[in-house]
Amino acid sequence: MLTILGFVMIATFLVLIMMKKMSPIAALVLIPALFCVFVGKGAHLGDYVLEGVGNLAPTAAMLMFAIVYFGVMIDVGLFDPIVRGILRFCKADPVRIVVGTALLAAIVSLDGDGSTTFMITVSAMYPLYKRLKMSLVVMTGVAATANGVMNTLPWGGPTARAATALKVDAADIFVPMIPALAMGLVAVFLLSYVLGLRERKRLGTLSLDEVLEKETASETVLVGAGGSAGTGGRTSLIKKATGGAGAGSGTGAFDASGDAGASGDADDDDGFQGLDPNRSTLRPKLYWFNAGLTVVLLTAMIMEWLPIPVLFLLGAALALTVNFPHMPDQKARIGAHAENVLNVTGMVFAAAVFTGVLQGTGMVDSMAKWLVDAIPEGMGPQMGLVTGLLSLPLTYFMSNDGFYFGVLPVLAEAGQAHGVGTLEIARASIAGQALHMSSPLVPAVYVLVGMAKVEFGDHTKFTVKWAVLTSLVVLGSGILFGII
Repeated sequence: MLTILGFVMIATFLVLIMMKKMSPIAALVLIPALFCVFVGKGAHLGDYVLEGVGNLAPTAAMLMFAIVYFGVMIDVGLFDPIVRGILRFCKADPVRIVVGTALLAAIVSLDGDGSTTFMITVSAMYPLYKRLKMSLVVMTGVAATANGVMNTLPWGGPTARAATALKVDAADIFVPMIPALAMGLVAVFLLSYVLGLRERKRLGTLSLDEVLEKETASETVLVGAGGSAGTGGRTSLIKKATGGAGAGSGTGAFDASGDAGASGDADDDDGFQGLDPNRSTLRPKLYWFNAGLTVVLLTAMIMEWLPIPVLFLLGAALALTVNFPHMPDQKARIGAHAENVLNVTGMVFAAAVFTGVLQGTGMVDSMAKWLVDAIPEGMGPQMGLVTGLLSLPLTYFMSNDGFYFGVLPVLAEAGQAHGVGTLEIARASIAGQALHMSSPLVPAVYVLVGMAKVEFGDHTKFTVKWAVLTSLVVLGSGILFGII
């Protein structure tokens, strides 16, 4: 009976989330509370919730202060030179532009927020793709896949969810997975290079004319899964240089001299709309302090000098105090990022109800026993591999909330029954994130395709195969390195 109720509770949660009938926070609280009454344990609901909140408090603190810290770093201009440098590096060479897209998306993904990453990446790179008539689905596909790999950062979401659901330390999941995730990033950059070569071959060796056509009042961009960008809107004249697709001395030059020149400056200005170069929060005199602080913070996290929540708490407090010494300015910066903080930490504390009821009522144990009996005996010791493979379709067809809070605890219990550690299951569960970021259930992907003026179906058709390949590289590397 507990097994059936457990699966019905998870199914109800997933259906309501996927159909957008309830918000994740409401579903995480109300559905398990209702089912706790169904199994006759309603009197113990308070105990389950308080125990869960106590276990999840460090994870919520980490997410809250990580969002504030990286939000402040974007506000003060830490990433501005990186964006400008990538734009100058790209020039007009399709290979450089696609690789630059992946690099920019990966760097900006450090803030842990997909929407921010896509807004900055698309606003910076879109003018280059548009003017060179490059395929916009290449941009969206590379950006989404790179962000998916970086989304596994402890403050990015899935790692925190896995730690929350299984009651383990996020650092114990993420730090050992760094080599496998690094291989995933290498796969993304290799993919970017190959796609860039394909674009260069299709378009030829390109240079930008300094004279720009006037922006039309109405703009239409037609993008196919493997096609090119539309020709409407503000574009520049495209000329194929002598020598076709080969890499000649003129490859990627904006003008005859090979410098960015006036066109390069125009590209920087147009492409930098996501980061206003004149915003009042910029702190150019403190740039190296902020860069050094970020390097020290990430190093301390990897070396585990202090717990991650403590590191980000100290980092956020120091960043706010040094960059915004006046109290009204500090309050304004905290207020600017309050919505993201509330959404994420609210979800974590709401998850205390879901995981607490699953564990406290015994439903997760009952479901795990059923799952153990269903898995062939020969596959039991390979639950890490099984979890990794399941993470691809499950995190694509359901939300991260549903997979990590509904399915992962069951897989972990089944793995323990076959001698597979909880941490190994948790690490395997984040392997499918490169694919997850293109899921129709991820709100950020609509920001990506909307800003890039790409049909979601075209993006899906182009991206899924490459995202699956990248996820398999992460999983395979984890197994090869003995992490999973």
